[in-house]
Amino acid sequence: MDGDELWTTIDTERSTLADLLEELAPAEWEHPSLCAGWRVRDVAAHLTLAHTGAASALPALVRARGSFDRMVHDTACAASVAPPAQLVAGIRAMVGSRRHAVGTTQLEPLIDVLVHGQDIAVPLGRERAVPPAAAAAAATRVWSMGWPFWARRRLRGVQLVATDSDWHAGSGPVVQGSTGALLMVLTGRRCGVAQLSGPGVSRSRARAPTTSSRMPTPV
Repeated sequence: MDGDELWTTIDTERSTLADLLEELAPAEWEHPSLCAGWRVRDVAAHLTLAHTGAASALPALVRARGSFDRMVHDTACAASVAPPAQLVAGIRAMVGSRRHAVGTTQLEPLIDVLVHGQDIAVPLGRERAVPPAAAAAAATRVWSMGWPFWARRRLRGVQLVATDSDWHAGSGPVVQGSTGALLMVLTGRRCGVAQLSGPGVSRSRARAPTTSSRMPTPV
């Protein structure tokens, strides 16, 4: 995906996620997400913080005693007290922006919206399609990273093969499924394993986290 196509996709994903959130009943906002200890409203609030700059992030990191995970959790929980309409508006306000955090690439906002969209939709039983080309671009970035996902280390010894794109990675017994399902597994979401098949599935299942508490870098 070239830059223009990438950002157009991010805009579309943010817009459609805002549409989904706008439809939620009050109880659904309080429903647990795929991320352990995070409600739907907490994940939505985390997404609204995508444009947080260093001037705000550094003091938050100090308050979290240097723990990045704690900082992400604390800032999301603080933002999640906002009314749902305000959280939806915050996500819509990012449409058209090409900002991303210092030290990250333009692919991090794509990972964020694709994965967190599923973190919200799946436990609510709502269908949210993952575009294969976008998922492939995100999966390539996740596979190339170490922290915070450590995908290559966790999934060493299996070959991941997408059935709806030409994306593939690794070597060993084959694990195949949609690019979206593979992206969820790469980012530590156990629910993605159920959508996979192949001789390497049992190995990938054994290496999947028992919970999905890891949150992608906010951008």
